Amino acid sequence: MSALAIYPGSFDPFTLGHLDIATRAAKLFDRVELVVVHNPNKQSALSTPERKALIEKALADAGLTNVNVGTLESGMLAHYCQAVGANVIVKGVRNDIDLQNELPQARVNRDQTGIETVFLTGDPSLSHVSSSLVRQVASLGGDISRYVPVAVLAVYGGKR
Repeated sequence: MSALAIYPGSFDPFTLGHLDIATRAAKLFDRVELVVVHNPNKQSALSTPERKALIEKALADAGLTNVNVGTLESGMLAHYCQAVGANVIVKGVRNDIDLQNELPQARVNRDQTGIETVFLTGDPSLSHVSSSLVRQVASLGGDISRYVPVAVLAVYGGKR
């Protein structure tokens, strides 16, 4: 059986922390599908297709050949996982607050379809990096080159 892991997020923007989790998940599972999920509670800087294209470029630049990018505009992630035959959901956590926020969703996903969630701890050197912080720094003209892949830097701007 081939193991397919789903790595979901809004990825607005895709950061080096996200790339770290994708890279490590790619070593653990046969295939990883990074899924750009629409979050109705967030106002995205870029459209879902634009974010998908940026992530595909960043993954290609990183040489991650067993990681693909999909999108989920509506519906439950657990149902999406079931439809594509995923074995597990991968979530990156930077700290105990991330874990506390992710646990209820992991339990609901398991209740709904039986799919398990695997938590990967983020690289400590990137634990302070969040997409919202990167957007804020970029909007103020700050240097985001230490936080995002080159493909993302070209679009979100910020000093280099």
